[in-house]
This record gives sequence, structure tokens and C-alpha cells, in this order.
Amino acid sequence: MSIEFVNQIIKQALITVLLASAPAMLVGLIVGLVVSVFQAVSQIHEVTLSFIPKIIAIFVSLMIFGHWMINIVVTFTTQILSNLSNYGTM
Repeated sequence: MSIEFVNQIIKQALITVLLASAPAMLVGLIVGLVVSVFQAVSQIHEVTLSFIPKIIAIFVSLMIFGHWMINIVVTFTTQILSNLSNYGTM
């Protein structure tokens, strides 16, 4: 197995992780920014005010995008496992 081939597999794995986590991370980022602006405007600095909305938003995003996220991970895993016998001969 060559270094280039290993680098290609690592690159595919990192892209898969980024794609699978992107919806939840983006929703958490947007909700966090909105809550931070609200806290700055209202001068209410309660810890639960920033924590609870993000948890709820990320949970909802996982419910909405979960099927798509699982499909991405399963597709990558299927590709890796279906070519597993080829990896030892390179």
C-alpha cells in the first residue's frame, strides 16, 4: 500500500466526517450566534440561556438530517469494507 493511497483514504475519511457533522455544527453555530446577540442586547448572562437552545437545535437538526448523515457514513464504510481485500495486496 503506497503513501498516496493511504493519504487518499484519509482524505476521504476526513471529508466524510466533515460532511456528516456539518448540519449539526452549522445549526449549533447559528443558534449560538443568535443567543449571543440576544444576551449582548438584553444584558442577560445566564448559562442555561446559551446552552439549552443549542442542545435543542442540534437535536432537531439530527432528527432532520440524521438519515442523510447516516447514508454518508454507511456509503463510506461500504466502500472501505468492499475493497478491504485489495488493500493488503497493494
